[in-house]
Amino acid sequence: MADESVLRVRLGDDAVTREPVPAAWRERYVGGKGLAARYLLADTEAGVDALSPANVLAFAVGPLTGRAPGEPRFAVVTKSPLTGAFLDSYAGGEFAARLAGSLDDCLLVLVEGERDTPGVLVVADGDARLEDAPGLAGLDAAETAAAFPDAAVACVGPAGEHGVRFATVATDGGDHHAGRGGAGTVMGAKGLKAVVARGDPPETPPELADAAEAYADAEVGRWQAASETLESVDFADEVGALPTRGWQAGTFEGASDVGIEAVREASVGRERPDEDVPGGFRVPDGDGETVPRGATPIALGAGLGIGDFDAVAELGGLCDRLGLDVISAGSAVAFAARASDRGALDRDVAFGDPDAARDLIREVATRGTDLGDALADGVVAAAERLGCDQLIPAVKAMELPTYDPRAAPAMALAYATSDRGACHRRARPIEEAAVAADDWTDADRVAAVVREQNARSARWCLVADDFAGEAAPERGARWLRAVGVDATADDVAALGERVWNLVRLFNVREGHGRDADALPDAMTEPLPDGPAAGAALSRERFDAMLDAYYDARGWSADGVPTEETLDRLDLTEVA
Repeated sequence: MADESVLRVRLGDDAVTREPVPAAWRERYVGGKGLAARYLLADTEAGVDALSPANVLAFAVGPLTGRAPGEPRFAVVTKSPLTGAFLDSYAGGEFAARLAGSLDDCLLVLVEGERDTPGVLVVADGDARLEDAPGLAGLDAAETAAAFPDAAVACVGPAGEHGVRFATVATDGGDHHAGRGGAGTVMGAKGLKAVVARGDPPETPPELADAAEAYADAEVGRWQAASETLESVDFADEVGALPTRGWQAGTFEGASDVGIEAVREASVGRERPDEDVPGGFRVPDGDGETVPRGATPIALGAGLGIGDFDAVAELGGLCDRLGLDVISAGSAVAFAARASDRGALDRDVAFGDPDAARDLIREVATRGTDLGDALADGVVAAAERLGCDQLIPAVKAMELPTYDPRAAPAMALAYATSDRGACHRRARPIEEAAVAADDWTDADRVAAVVREQNARSARWCLVADDFAGEAAPERGARWLRAVGVDATADDVAALGERVWNLVRLFNVREGHGRDADALPDAMTEPLPDGPAAGAALSRERFDAMLDAYYDARGWSADGVPTEETLDRLDLTEVA
């Protein structure tokens, strides 16, 4: 492996220094999620305030960023202001590729401190510099990107500037987002308005160019070309796991009106129509165009009881420009609607009302009203502040996303044990469960969650596209060798497990043990409708699954990696 470096940016004095990555860290963690997590552990103290200058914000690439099949991706890693736990969030598109090209042999940009006035970090030729950005304050993601027509931009919108705890880092004018958990909130707190990448994308080795062609012809490549993640709306509705009207139902009568066919009908093209691997559907949103993905029609459509696709696209585009995570934004509005139904608010917020949703999303992004200010801290904090039941299920204060786990118990375990809070991207066993035999046991469910978490953890160290990277360790090792990294399939498999445990050490240090791996109360109440009507999860069954998961991981009953596990994974020096 080459002698990679990191760029360390100190915002207090606008200094940028370059330092080599320790050889042992390069070998154990490779890049992306793993390497950034190791620096986060080393560079922050236990209990660090996520919005303080002492927190670290890392922009991370891996050896495959911009080179592997599929869409280029980069990671933003920090301590989450929403959950207080580890946060890694990923975005694709042009910025990811140009950031990798701009960094040359650097794998991380580590940002610490804060600025008194908004600034921009310009990255090119393996170096970076800070510039003042007084004219950018208050601009949305599209406006900020337009200010740098000759570069690719990652930025915060008004939500990040106003400290909304689920603000995103928006790239490519809001077409892509490092979304969940509030990375944009940390970026805004540091006074960093944008990161501007001026380099060209890295060259793709011939071996990986061939792999890209094979991916486009493979089943997952054809699926992405046909539907991206938008088919998840129709799939979730068919199996009774579509969270509807604030998790009050598992099916939505308007699912077909906001699902894949509705998107195809409204589409004005694809994001990258001339490339082998297509991008997302582009649809009009009232202020231009937006690129909806599966979470948009689920959180802002079914979740809010809105069956008008044009209205859903407009809400999604608004979140994109403001720099708001669509899942948390939809959850915030759904919480308000349910609280309003209960008489807990002094204003009416109704399901099925896109105008009310639009107004409230703007209030959240700017903290412009008392209700918007409360919701800007997430539904868990809002419920406590308003003296209301939580109403929207969450894990580690992050709202549950796309699938109702009552219809697929393995998803409950996946959400509860996710390292960044409730997340369907760490493991998605519902898809395996949908085609599994009737005798699929809880032991099978535990094994599936562990397997998927390890595989995706490894992929995010490389850093490869989630979909092109749905691959066995043999393929990941072959791709690494194509870019000069000596790796075997066993190395890639061990990498995923090692980094999952590394992040667990960070979360345990921050107070997230077994109590944080909790089953939301709402999941113990039966689903009222659909194919999974009557389904619920008992705490006894969930606790037994969690015990089995900890045992499979080699963790104690409290969810702490044992000395034997740390030794086996070469993590003893970290602990």
